[in-house]
Amino acid sequence: MSKALAAASDQPPAPDAASQVASFVFAVLLLDPRGRVIEANPAAEDLLGRSASRLIGADLAEVLAIGDPRVLAGLAVADAPLVARDVPLAAGPGTRRVNLTSSPLHSHPGWRAITLSDVGGDFGIAEEARGEEMALRAPAVLAHEIKNPLAAIRGAGQLLARRLPPRDRPLAGIIAAEVDRIAGLIDRMQQLGSAPSTGAGRCNLHEAIRSALAGVRAARGDEVALVEAFDPSLPAVAADPAALQQVIVNLVTNACDACAGQEAPRVEVSTRFVSGLVYNVVRLGKATRLPVEILVTDNGPGIPPELRDHVFEPFVTGKAHGQGLGLALVRKLVRDMGGRIAHERDQRAGLTRFRINLAVAAEVEPG
Repeated sequence: MSKALAAASDQPPAPDAASQVASFVFAVLLLDPRGRVIEANPAAEDLLGRSASRLIGADLAEVLAIGDPRVLAGLAVADAPLVARDVPLAAGPGTRRVNLTSSPLHSHPGWRAITLSDVGGDFGIAEEARGEEMALRAPAVLAHEIKNPLAAIRGAGQLLARRLPPRDRPLAGIIAAEVDRIAGLIDRMQQLGSAPSTGAGRCNLHEAIRSALAGVRAARGDEVALVEAFDPSLPAVAADPAALQQVIVNLVTNACDACAGQEAPRVEVSTRFVSGLVYNVVRLGKATRLPVEILVTDNGPGIPPELRDHVFEPFVTGKAHGQGLGLALVRKLVRDMGGRIAHERDQRAGLTRFRINLAVAAEVEPG
């Protein structure tokens, strides 16, 4: 580091409110005493899907379409602080969940700052993610200890089958089958609790998706239409090809299961470059843009409402015989690649969407 650079780094940043607001990775809106937006940072443009020129000068009620009357009542009091978690916010074609704060500026009576962070993404939730990781590793350690006695049980069942009369051997077969089923469940638990094993190298997005779809088509013989809607101009993404294929296989298989009973079951996998709505996550201490988007959309009835806010949690499932580990593993793999995944339901269109955002390969930080 040069002496000039070292000297510059020792100086505090200039007290420029606009530049400080612009540097935040979460959305910030600065409001005047009349409730009008005076400043909006790039993250606010991304989250709300509107440019700063369209946000500045607008009333807060025009900018934030909030569906919770309690939050609206709190925002109506300009000089009262407000903290609200998991608030429904209409943005773009559907509804998303955000965490919201309103902080009065005591040096300027009537002025306040509104912050918004996406509940479904990775905005400022490093501590929560670390706590979740530790919670997942605990059952993974326990799973490792369970596998040894399971192997002994299976071996004993095989020895027992040789000594039983033919009519009783199916019982030994049940023992072996149940041990294999439990061992498979434990393997998936260990995957959830393992350290990140996927890298974020260069990946041809559409090759990975087409390979995944080919596998799903070969495994299924039903009438579900699998539709591709790709943007051929997309660059290489920062992802592990094998992990990305597994993510797409899991999501598309779930989507096919969800819409299989519809009159015209349809699953669409689409890709696009999101220019007006770019997400940021904190990765390696820096903001990382995630402009490449993959959408898996189905026309099934959707996830039960009581489960929609918990779909990525382990052991949460709406399937009669599901184990609730598939989507938890999908989220882990996407996070390991530095990406983001979210779920939304468009009730008017009757569509369920899973949205993955990944970085462009050239934007991946080294290490």
